[in-house]
Order: sequence, then structure tokens, then C-alpha cells
Amino acid sequence: MALSTITTAAIAITITTTSRHSISSIQPSLSTITPLFRRTLYRRHHSNNLITTTMASSTTPSPDQKTTAPYGSWHSPITSDVVSGASKGLGGTAVDSRGRLFWLESRPTESGRLVIVKGDSDENKEAVDVTPKEFSVRTVAQEYGGGAFSISGDTVVFSNYKDQRLYKQSTDSKDSAPVPLTPDYGGPLVSYADGVFDTSLNRFIAVMEDRRESSLDAITSIASIELGDNTIQEPKVLVGGNDFYAFPRLDAEGKRLAWIEWSHPNMPWDKSELWVGYISDTGDVYKRVCVAGGDPAIVESPTEPKWSDEGELYFVTDRKSGFWNLYRWVESDNTVVPIYSLEAEFARPLWVFGMNSFEIIKEKNNLIACTYRQKGRSYLGILDKNKSTLSVLQTPFTDLMNITSGVQCLYVEGASGVHPLSIAKVSLDDQASNVVDFKIVWSSSPTISEYKSYFSSPEFIEFPTEVPGEVAYAYYYPPTNPIYQASQDEKPPLMLKSHGGPTAETRGILNLNVQFWTSRGWAFVDVNYGGSTGYGRAFRERLLKRWGIVDVNDCCSCAQFLVDSGKADAERLCITGGSAGGYTTLAALAFKKTFKAGASLYGVADLKLLKEETHKFESRYMDNLVGGEKEFFERSPINFVDQFSCPIILFQGLEDKVVPPDQARKIYQALKAKGLPVALVEYEGEQHGFRKAENIKFTLEQQMVFFARLVGHFEVADAIVPIKIDNFD
Repeated sequence: MALSTITTAAIAITITTTSRHSISSIQPSLSTITPLFRRTLYRRHHSNNLITTTMASSTTPSPDQKTTAPYGSWHSPITSDVVSGASKGLGGTAVDSRGRLFWLESRPTESGRLVIVKGDSDENKEAVDVTPKEFSVRTVAQEYGGGAFSISGDTVVFSNYKDQRLYKQSTDSKDSAPVPLTPDYGGPLVSYADGVFDTSLNRFIAVMEDRRESSLDAITSIASIELGDNTIQEPKVLVGGNDFYAFPRLDAEGKRLAWIEWSHPNMPWDKSELWVGYISDTGDVYKRVCVAGGDPAIVESPTEPKWSDEGELYFVTDRKSGFWNLYRWVESDNTVVPIYSLEAEFARPLWVFGMNSFEIIKEKNNLIACTYRQKGRSYLGILDKNKSTLSVLQTPFTDLMNITSGVQCLYVEGASGVHPLSIAKVSLDDQASNVVDFKIVWSSSPTISEYKSYFSSPEFIEFPTEVPGEVAYAYYYPPTNPIYQASQDEKPPLMLKSHGGPTAETRGILNLNVQFWTSRGWAFVDVNYGGSTGYGRAFRERLLKRWGIVDVNDCCSCAQFLVDSGKADAERLCITGGSAGGYTTLAALAFKKTFKAGASLYGVADLKLLKEETHKFESRYMDNLVGGEKEFFERSPINFVDQFSCPIILFQGLEDKVVPPDQARKIYQALKAKGLPVALVEYEGEQHGFRKAENIKFTLEQQMVFFARLVGHFEVADAIVPIKIDNFD
């Protein structure tokens, strides 16, 4: 392990790059830009980090032929360059009237720019870009975005990242330039998402978020945007007055508009409402009916409304059973009836716009293609709404996200323990009861198979929590490398990851970030603590008023379970997490003694400060998760610095509006003053989540070297130059 020479005592490092930030929640491209470190004379030269690794042969050596070396010290071809530059991201799919597939992908070689790509009806032909190079298709509505484009006929309407205006463009003409549809407000002050075409009135209907008066208290509504001539008009508000809106969906005749709305302090998965509005000849909503969520005696969170060609409204809600199942609206008496009941989740929490968990098959209107989640695994099913039967389709994917109906086929976004995020074309038989062809038409990492012999397969585990009789869940990845093994008397160091959200779910899919650790001899575990989704409302609500307690206890219980099972070294337990996962990391290190070191990525240190500074979508989120002023103080790690006792490294984007930079700076200064080993890395141009390849690469490397130096008792095989650690170097 090479050591660096640091010529200044300043450890708070700001990394500046010239690449433009352009994508949400998607790994960016590999870049050869060398970061410049502000407030220090230290320079990390890209050439110092290169390492030549010989790929293993396809034949795995027998145990007695393997090289014995300490866990954590193994060589691996899955380098930080591979991790940061290999994966393209996916921002949604659509099919036009001719059955051509479109998708939104991030470009690793273009600093994560989001581009709409058009597939050819002849699958042997190359896909072509629709989006010109000077545009990037991304909305920042609710900060997390999603639903950034929509297609009708040969026209696409999309949100442009730089100015947040809507543009329309022909999908067929190579020389078609995008034409702005919404006004220029002198900056990205108004955002649009989750839009649909209203062909009867030649307009576009979308969620609109207006931040002109306040960036922390944006005005959200459902608005219409004219598609006619090139005269730009102010959007017309159709539905407003509540705090949040999503899923505006028109029926086939353009006479009824369905949508989801909710109000503070609820998040959309806590309690929301499904409404239908009737549209007049002039395009206004003149009458409204609450379909679901309006009865105070029924706690539910309806989501994903969708009209059939016959004018029936279908949606997903979790009334009574606590699981998101499919329902149908009976308009004549304004009642809802279940289509099929199962203790499984047919939807996901509404963190991003534009989710599509089910589709009505156009060729067979009695059938609904759907995805659902049960006990850590996804399934693709065909639901007969008339017979109330569900048939499971067999595919190689164990994890499914969105689904789009094509011409006599389905396009599904999926992955598995051996498949990275991909789009597959699933062709069905005439009865739509069996898969006759399964073909991957797009892959986030098309060359990933060359590392197959190094992959660690996820093991779904169920472990006991501190509450008698209760369990939580996780995916455990054992150390895996075809060339190396450790001595029989050594247990591996463990990296435990606490996912963000916290209302979210980690999934057991092929992720090179995980494989980076396991192929070097680390055990890795990804925890679905109480409060995670995928297991019903009761499991999700374990975290209400107990954030910072249940999640922390479950992470500690999982680590101890693996120690007791002989799968991890009790003296080398490390924890990491981003955002809410960063908060759980800091809370675990402040209030428990299970872990020996931690890494917080844009994590929360001060709950009160977060509530005061975060964006509108999550500004009341913590009211339900934490409680009152007393709990806000008692659960904030920044208030209990005296209880920290182990090393911590922090990473923070300087343009983060979800968890502002002051959070990381406050905990850094406090831990530095206490004398604990600590380091802070700040990235200019990064928002909530790191998107530039050079920053993801640096974060991954520095976490590994930090843990190796302080708790690992081994030297990493990679030629990584570590940053100076305050109170240590």
C-alpha cells in the first residue's frame, strides 16, 4: 500500500472538475480528468492509480492451487475504474405507435448525460440517439426527478436538465431540433415531470413544480402545456391547492383525468388519495371525485392509476392487507374492488416519477401484465382480471422494476445476481400464459460477463432483531475470487451497507460496487432493516417515530448474526451508507459499539438542521420518522460526539439540496476536535449522490484504504494513494 506525502494539515478536501453534472441516481462515466484539491497542495495524479491485472482464466483453480493471502488484500480486475465507468443508467422506457422501443440512458463517456435512444423495429440494426448533444433529458422535480419524457406518435416531449424547460421534438427526423414549449424564467426555476399527451386538445399534461417564490416551499400542481404553434404560453393549472401531485393519467377519450395527491406531513407511501376529474370541452377540470384514500377510517396509499381502452380505471393500493395490490374503480357507485389479493408488493414507494409496475395488454384487455415483490424476489405475472387468477412467467430476472407493453410482447427492466440492470423483450404465446422468447435488448454493462468468475452471488438471509419474534432481511455476499483464498483460521472483514431512503429497499442484483469489495476478500452485507419496503406496510411502519433506533439496531443485529455464523470477523466490522444510510451509519457509530469504523456519504448528522434546510418533498418526512423536539435532539449524532469512539470518513457534494454540506462539516469539525481519526472529502459540482466517474472512483478507493489502514490489518493490492487522515497521520 503506497502512502502519500501530505504537505498541509487541512483534511477537508474539495474536488473540482470541469465536467458538467447531468444525471440523477445513475453511475457516471469514467473520466481521465485529474481532480484538483482545493485548500491543500496535495495532488492525486491519475497515473498513480493505474494497476495492471491479469484476467483469470475461465477455469477456476482448485482450493489447493489457489494463492493464500489475507482477506482484503486480494488482487481483482474489478477496479475502481471499471466500477465508475462500466455501467450506463436507465431512466425509463416507452413504445411508440409503431412498436419501436425508446429508452432513456445515461452516458458514462459524457459525464452522465441522459439521452433518449430509439431502437429499430429490425433488432439487428443499431439503435440511434434522439437527443441532440447539447441537451440532457432530466427533471429535478421533487429533487429526485423521474418521468422526464413521453412519446406519442412521432413526437417526444422531454425536460431539459440545464433550464428545466419542456421541449418537443420529432423522433423520426435526424435533423429535428427540439422546440421549447414552456417559458424561459431565466433559470431552472420551474420543473415538469410525469407528463402525458392529450391528443384531443393537442396539449401536454404534467406535474409542475414552481420554485420561483421559494426553493424550499415550491408550489406543485398539475398543468397543461399547449403543443400547437410555436407560440410559447404560460402553463395552465388544472389541479392545484394540495402539497404534492403525481401520475396525471387521461382516459382514452380525454374526458377523465386521474391523479394521485397527498399533503404534509405524509409521504406518498404513508397516506395519499386517488382522484378523478372530469374534463370540459374547454379543457378544464369541472368536477372531481375522490376514488381512494378519502375515507379517514381506511389507511391507504393508492398509486399508479391507469385507464384501460374500455375506460376502466385500475390502480394499486395497500388498504386492509397492508400490501400494495391491484384494484379497479367502479364509477357507477364510486367503489373500488380488488382484482387479486396477495401478500406481495405490486408497486414501489414513490421516490421518483414515472414508475410503471403494471400494464394492460392491449391485444387481450382482460389481462394485466404486472410485477410484484415477495420475500426479497421479484416476479413477472399475468393477471386475468375477469377470473382473478395470476400466472407467473418464468424469466432469468429475479429483480424487476418497470414494465412497458409492446406489440405482442413486453419490455421489462430487470436484473439478477448474475445480470446487471437490463431491458429484456419478453414474447408470450397466444394465451399470454408462457414466455416463448426472452431477449436482452439493452444492458447497463454489456461487457460485464468477462468478470463472471469473480462474482459473489447474493444470499438472501433472514435474521432475528432485538424485538423477540421479529426478523429483518439482508443480502449477504461472501468473499469470492478464483485466484485467492484466506487461511482457514481467518474470518473476513465485513462491510455492512445501510440503504438510503430510509423508505426504500436494497435488492440482490449484480452490482460492481459490491463486487469491488468481495473480489478483494471482503464480506459484504446489504441490509433491509425495519422500515424498508418490499415487505408490506407493517414492516415499513416499524420505523415510524423510531428512525435512528430500529434501523441502527437491525444493522447491528445483522452484523452480530454474521459474526455468530462464522461469516465475519467481529473486530473488523465496518458500516457505510449514503443519505439516510449515512445517518444510520453515524447513529450506529454514536449510539452503539458494534462497528469499528464507518463511512458516511452525504449523510445526516443533525436532524433538526436537516428539517430546516431540506427541500419541500422531505421537509416533513422526519415528523413521522422521529417525533418531537426531544427526539430530534436525542437521535442526532452531532449532539453526542463524546460517544463516538472509532474512525470515520465523510464524503459530501457541495451542491446537495437534500442533505446540505453543513451536515458533513459539522460532524467533521466535532470529531476532529475530539481527536478521533477523521477525514472529509467535498466534491464541487455534485448534488445528492455522486454522479461523476472520477468522484465515484475516488470515494470507493478512499473508503477501502481508510478501512484497511485503520481496522483491516492488511495492505490493499491496488496502487491507491490515501488521503491524510486527521488525528492519525
